[in-house]
Amino acid sequence: MSYAPSTAAGRQTAQQLADISRSLYERGWMPGTSGNISMRLPDDPGRALITASGLDKGELTARDVVEVDARTGRASHPGRHRPSAETSIHAAVYRVTGARAVIHVHSPYATVVAHRAAVLDAVFSVRVDRFELLKGLGLKDPTFTDLPVFPNWPQVDRIADDVAAHLAADREGPPGLLLADHGITAWGDSLGQAKNRLECLESLCQLLLLSQPELHVSRAAQAPDHRTAP
Repeated sequence: MSYAPSTAAGRQTAQQLADISRSLYERGWMPGTSGNISMRLPDDPGRALITASGLDKGELTARDVVEVDARTGRASHPGRHRPSAETSIHAAVYRVTGARAVIHVHSPYATVVAHRAAVLDAVFSVRVDRFELLKGLGLKDPTFTDLPVFPNWPQVDRIADDVAAHLAADREGPPGLLLADHGITAWGDSLGQAKNRLECLESLCQLLLLSQPELHVSRAAQAPDHRTAP
């Protein structure tokens, strides 16, 4: 049995997720079954809806979502669909930042930056400065930002732990992150704001690749380091 939200606010949220999934699929940012989108329920922000795992994002409907605990990512109800495999990363963002919506996609320029800047066993960051589009990220200082790049561990919960630790240590950082060789995640106070910030970050990554022969990559401040882990 697929999930059907029981309230008008839940049904509206589910439809919004389906609509934006199709839109991002059509832009080539969610090819096949890749990517995931979530949003807190307006009438119960401790819960969130997230796109289900393994479904074509170009054909998603309002019934192809799963309700989860926004802080833990655990599914609220048994059903035919499973929550996205990366739900724990969304939960980490919700837990630390208080965001209302999270979007993860495989947009091409951000994914290339995530590939070129990747360090296999530590969190590093890519410096982005001077571009006017930085003003679209809601930064305290819109003249620069350091976009974190996380190792793409096979264990997604390990990625989520890295994300939570980094976001807690860097409260002034950008509303987005890269996963090595994987893609980009962005968030905001609404689904619309998360999408706008995602678009800004993708464009900034494009500008970096066009303007700089080599990316300015450095170890992320106070980021977790697994090179000495047992």
